[in-house]
Amino acid sequence: MSAKVPELRSVEFVPHNERHGHPAGQFPLWFSVNMMVLTTLTGGIGVLSGLNMFWSVVAIICGNLLGAFFVAGHSVQGPVLGIPQMIQSRAQFGVFGAAIPLLAVLIMYIGYFASNSVIAGDAIDAGTPIGKNWGIVISGLVILVITFYGHDLIHKIERWFAIILGAGFLAVTAVVIQHGLPSDSWNASNFNGTAFLLLIAATATWQLTFAPYVADYSRYLPSSTSGKQTFIFTYLGLVVSTTWLMTLGAMLTTIFPEYGAQPSQTIAGLFPSALAPAVYIFIVIGVIATNVFNLYGAFMSLTTIVDTFRRVKTTLSARAVLFLIVFAVATLVAVLASSDFMTFFENLLLVLGYMLFPWTTINLVDFFFVRKGRYVVGDIFDPNGRYGRFNSRALIAYGATILVEIPFMSTAFFTGFLFEAVGGIDYAWIIALTLPGIIYFVLMRRTRRMADRLESDTTVDKMSSPLESLTDIDENSPSIPSVNRPENNEPV
Repeated sequence: MSAKVPELRSVEFVPHNERHGHPAGQFPLWFSVNMMVLTTLTGGIGVLSGLNMFWSVVAIICGNLLGAFFVAGHSVQGPVLGIPQMIQSRAQFGVFGAAIPLLAVLIMYIGYFASNSVIAGDAIDAGTPIGKNWGIVISGLVILVITFYGHDLIHKIERWFAIILGAGFLAVTAVVIQHGLPSDSWNASNFNGTAFLLLIAATATWQLTFAPYVADYSRYLPSSTSGKQTFIFTYLGLVVSTTWLMTLGAMLTTIFPEYGAQPSQTIAGLFPSALAPAVYIFIVIGVIATNVFNLYGAFMSLTTIVDTFRRVKTTLSARAVLFLIVFAVATLVAVLASSDFMTFFENLLLVLGYMLFPWTTINLVDFFFVRKGRYVVGDIFDPNGRYGRFNSRALIAYGATILVEIPFMSTAFFTGFLFEAVGGIDYAWIIALTLPGIIYFVLMRRTRRMADRLESDTTVDKMSSPLESLTDIDENSPSIPSVNRPENNEPV
């Protein structure tokens, strides 16, 4: 596959003769995705909540180190299975059951695309004669072209974005440092426990939102790729970029209390007025670098949902239609969004996070501790295969965790009855990252005990053409071991 022609694959298995790349390519990819204004705003949450710079930096480091650990774990799955991240969920939840977290992911991608597009529209409006809404549309069309061409172009262009955005934010950082910080900014004795835990939760949550699509960008790597290297390069790309920009955001919020309300204008004001248009273009590039992932992820999620009920043939026309649907919806949300609506939507995204974190834990526990990487990829596309339509054990772990989370949740339109009792600290995300894995691990005892004897087929080499579907393969083919279903017909 070349960056010069559109990607022909979507949710299906990537044959080994199409695999290419090196795990080092994951670093610039996950570095550039965080090089945007929205990342800095997350870093300012601690300052706005009462933390000084010292404790903000400590919380930023802790949250990013923790959250990126889960995301990098998902990245390892890409070369092993050769399929996108969310369709892997069928092995845990069942072919139909996986549609539940998929719907939450689709809404999340559209929400983030819209939120970032508003920032791009504001920057274009401030730096050019073009209005905000047209700015949203124009930046969106650039993103649409990049994502339509797909995986290889995304990797290639993000390498350039990493250099451009890294250099730009280095200049911003240098100017901010020259402004200086208040004398007590680094005083370790000024500790606010509630704000500290809030910032850890916010930064860890930021990282975890990448989990639903991280393997989409490692699935083309050869199956022989070192899992350790894939993990390390993904992890470093995520941690270095977010720690840097969130720390920068904490500094900006400390020096300029109005930064959260006018981030683009504040950054532009750091430089001579003659450079303002260039600064605004730089901010838009950051949005494009990130929204490429959101639109591509929304396309993958919608394709997987549709494929659950009706087989999607991989053609350029089908790809174009699905891309246009998610682009139109996300852009419309951005254009029509009022400030009140965006506040509501941001809180909706927080609720979706409560729903997605149990998924990430179940998925990782299944891959590393239950099935230990042994999957029959063909069955992931077959409702009558070994993974079934629904896996009640995964759904029980998922549903039970959400029920336990509810009393600890805190959003603008709902606060759990235990939230204030535990000091006004959101512990729901911690529950979401621990409890479902424990429940699932216990309920999958039979599968776990036979893990070493599970059939494994991640070598569907018969699919040599990008236009062939996995359903066209005869299950008696030597490259696909026949499925030995248990007598009670439960998912394995």
